Amino acid sequence: APESLMQALEDLDYLAALDNDGNLSEFGIIMSEFPLDPQLSKSILASCEFECVDEMLTIAAMVTAPNCFLHAPPGTEEIALTCWRNFSHPAGDHFTLINVFNAFKEARANSASQCNNEKWCRDYFLSCSALRMAEIIRAELVETMKRIELPISEPDFGSKENTLSIKKSLLSGYFMHIARDVDGSGNYLMLTHRQVAQLHPFSSYCNTRKIPEWVLFHEFSLSEDNSIRVVSEISPDLFVELVPQYYFSNLPPSESKDILQEVINHLSPVSTMKEEEK
Repeated sequence: APESLMQALEDLDYLAALDNDGNLSEFGIIMSEFPLDPQLSKSILASCEFECVDEMLTIAAMVTAPNCFLHAPPGTEEIALTCWRNFSHPAGDHFTLINVFNAFKEARANSASQCNNEKWCRDYFLSCSALRMAEIIRAELVETMKRIELPISEPDFGSKENTLSIKKSLLSGYFMHIARDVDGSGNYLMLTHRQVAQLHPFSSYCNTRKIPEWVLFHEFSLSEDNSIRVVSEISPDLFVELVPQYYFSNLPPSESKDILQEVINHLSPVSTMKEEEK
């Protein structure tokens, strides 16, 4: 549909993938080397700047591969949730996926038997085929990085600096996928489309009492009861630091936009002082 085409071009423009004539920019040409959604490609390129490439490649592989969490058979739902809590990360689902991938790799390293790998996955209600696919995708992404001579930083998963860097990388590509819990009960209003959605049942936040107010999400699904899937907590300060100003100015009016504008106004004097110092 023409509207969809225009929206896609607008999104590419927000991601700095197009030049003023509507052609691919130099940045867009590099993004197109990756067989991924543009937002994900942008996040990987941003991770080169923020020095968290290793972790971002794992996230990209895990969200591109099929869902690794299996639907628990009736009567075993609580057991499955208990197993998945072993991988939960307080920063959100993107980080939980890294934990799952690393645990799978460790399990494979400790056992040469394919049967044992599949048993490990069954024990944790995980899809062995999905995790193997993630390994293949990640290896292909590493090859792409090497082919176009982009740096791959050393893994540093677990440190505060690394967690912040991953969030910055994700926000660089997914600033259009931000939602806010408007009533404290898990009803998330998306900034761009003004749709209300709930967390996907597989989200690690569904197993906790406190859910975050502001989240970045990987995708929105109408078919699954208006749910947002793979979400991680972000702060308004971090969002306004990384969002393109022209994208923010085009957002429809909302209470969430007003809150973010207050953050920008609060930070503006600091930014002005820094510019003067430079």
